[in-house]
Amino acid sequence: MSNDAAVTENPPPSRRAKHEKQPLSEQEAAAKRAKAEKIGRTVAVFIMPLMIVGMMIWGYLGAMHHQSAANMPVAISATSSAAASDFARALEDSNAEAVDLRFVDSAREARELVYDREVTAAVDLDGDTATLYTASGAGMSATSAITAVLTPVIMEQSLELASQDLVPLPENDSMGMGAMLLATAMITAGYMPWSMAFSNSPELLKRRRALPLLGGWSILLSGLGILVGGPILGVIPAASILPAWSTLALGVFAVGAGQLLLTRIFGAMAVIPGMFLFMVLGQPASNMGMSVYTLPKIFPFLHQFLPMPALGEAMRSVLYFNGDGAARHILILAGGAVAALLLVALLDALRIAKGKSDIPTQINVASLHGGPRPKNKAWRYITLAALPFGMIAIMLSSMLGAMQTPVPRDMPVAVVGSSVEQAQQTVDSLNESMEGMFELTAMDNAADARYLVESQELTGAFVLPSEQSPEAAVYTAQASGNAASQLVVQVFTQIGQAQQMDVDHQELAPLPEHDNMGTVAMYLGMGWVMAGFMVIMVGATAAPHMAPLQKLVPLVAVYSAFMSAVLCLIAGPFTGAVEGHFGQLFSVGMFAIFAVAMLTTVFNRLLGMVCLVPTMLIVMFLGVPASNGGLSIYMEPRIFTILHDILPMPAAVEAIRAIVYFDGVGLGSHLVVLAIWALACLAVTMVIDQLKPVQTSSHPVSAEELAALQGRALEAKASEAAASADAIDAEAGDLADAEAAAGESGTGDREKDAVSV
Repeated sequence: MSNDAAVTENPPPSRRAKHEKQPLSEQEAAAKRAKAEKIGRTVAVFIMPLMIVGMMIWGYLGAMHHQSAANMPVAISATSSAAASDFARALEDSNAEAVDLRFVDSAREARELVYDREVTAAVDLDGDTATLYTASGAGMSATSAITAVLTPVIMEQSLELASQDLVPLPENDSMGMGAMLLATAMITAGYMPWSMAFSNSPELLKRRRALPLLGGWSILLSGLGILVGGPILGVIPAASILPAWSTLALGVFAVGAGQLLLTRIFGAMAVIPGMFLFMVLGQPASNMGMSVYTLPKIFPFLHQFLPMPALGEAMRSVLYFNGDGAARHILILAGGAVAALLLVALLDALRIAKGKSDIPTQINVASLHGGPRPKNKAWRYITLAALPFGMIAIMLSSMLGAMQTPVPRDMPVAVVGSSVEQAQQTVDSLNESMEGMFELTAMDNAADARYLVESQELTGAFVLPSEQSPEAAVYTAQASGNAASQLVVQVFTQIGQAQQMDVDHQELAPLPEHDNMGTVAMYLGMGWVMAGFMVIMVGATAAPHMAPLQKLVPLVAVYSAFMSAVLCLIAGPFTGAVEGHFGQLFSVGMFAIFAVAMLTTVFNRLLGMVCLVPTMLIVMFLGVPASNGGLSIYMEPRIFTILHDILPMPAAVEAIRAIVYFDGVGLGSHLVVLAIWALACLAVTMVIDQLKPVQTSSHPVSAEELAALQGRALEAKASEAAASADAIDAEAGDLADAEAAAGESGTGDREKDAVSV
């Protein structure tokens, strides 16, 4: 045999070490597992927010950044078939894709279709008059969209327009926000508690406990909605309280049953499909805030069976249509609840047949309040219920209170005349008829007014006719706030026309086609805020070892850059909601995410997961109304005008608006707000850490409780008794040995004494 062969068959020890892994000691293996677990938990801090925030913002931006009417059902009636055909032809030539026409025999039939919400509008042609029937109670968005489509055609046909709103909205709910926000709150109340219970108190998910709890919770939370919406805010009339209460309770129950089913299928990850089904798809498909006929084609289809649309439309029927039309939506909710519970029973039976438990047997979140797990179950259950209850109460009170009656309050508008005196006369006259609605400023220079509108210091300007310009003019900047711009145009155009003036509307900052409603800034800002909030909530549970500031700050900095890049990609190339500005949006987004994360850290250090309530109050429930994003701050209670200059959500939204539409003008002041929040919260966290030790590991759960969950309670008790008996035997043996030793010692002493004697 050659030397080479010998070397191959018997390689030296140094070469064998390279090819053969030495077995790890038990201690080394445990250390390796612990390291891998830490890495996995740290990665989860990135993955979970990415999935939740990315899913929501992609869904909202993809669905709602561009709105255009499509296939809106419209009924046409006429005294002659020729007139109906001519009008239909003109309408199709103008915008064929916007409408889906149907012809009816009489104006009465047309009105009934509008009232029954079978069509979005109806036109009755009688000679030279065209009567446009709409129902604001069926949705302000749909009414506005179809009116914008039909009115120009009616005018082009030289017809006299007569408009009739068959179901006007009540004065104390003039935008129909009551039905939408109540439905949204109840959907949240339905899916949120069960995901929390899965991780904290899984024994509550057992079917014999879950069903009565779900029933009681549904009555309690719907009662909260009735209390806030009825006696407190007056959105729900007294006559509608009982039907509204039962409808809301059914909605909570149906969504809760659906989420219970999702926990059986997806376990701890059920929160993600729950949010996707009930909110990401449900909110756009609800037909509440925006008409489904102005969104992508999938949403009219989803509107037919998802729980959010069913509950929203049922509440709309109860509040605005005397309950007419609610039955089919209630059947959808009831049928969904029954189907979900039957599937839960089936899955439980299958698991039990396989010898598995029908409930989770692990506890991922031992404590919600930041301290050790309460030994008393009652305190644990109270905390578990109080968290979503408090969140829904604040959500309803703040958001519904802010947006139920959007009317102008001290909206800044300039009145421009040939002299300040002339303008002041008009201002004095307008203040008498519109006291408190507008904060009017008299000016004599149209160029100055134009500059103030472009710099967002004014929401609009009304320029009186002069020798140089015989027409009146209204200046607005749509990109600074679409709702305010529309209101200024509407009000001051009517004022000019009432005084026999021709009014020219000059839009100084129009919105682009890909953001024709101006919602992109709000949704992208919401993504930044949610990303900052989520990293701390997930990190506190999944990776408590990263809680010390020296580890947390670098982690959050890297995460902020990561999520800002992801959200910029979603807003830009993925959905087309934003064109360009990647570098600026990425930088500011990273800054905003970090600031909100530091704010959340303060409350998390003090309250644990209960920080959800105060943090969401500041960054979302007060932040969204104060953001000037969806609704102008000058159309809400005055407190939101103050909060607009303070809170991080408005700073984020206005920063996006400044970058995308105003070439960065005014960006600096919003960055200062975010910097103050970031630095102040970081400083407060440092103080808290000096006074209170940072929790770097999960609070333990007793072996007895885990054994009970796993169905090993008797086994655990037997082991405990055996261990106790062994301990008693050992103690008795020790005592016997001690007595024997003492006896021997005494005998020796006596012998020594005898020898001595």
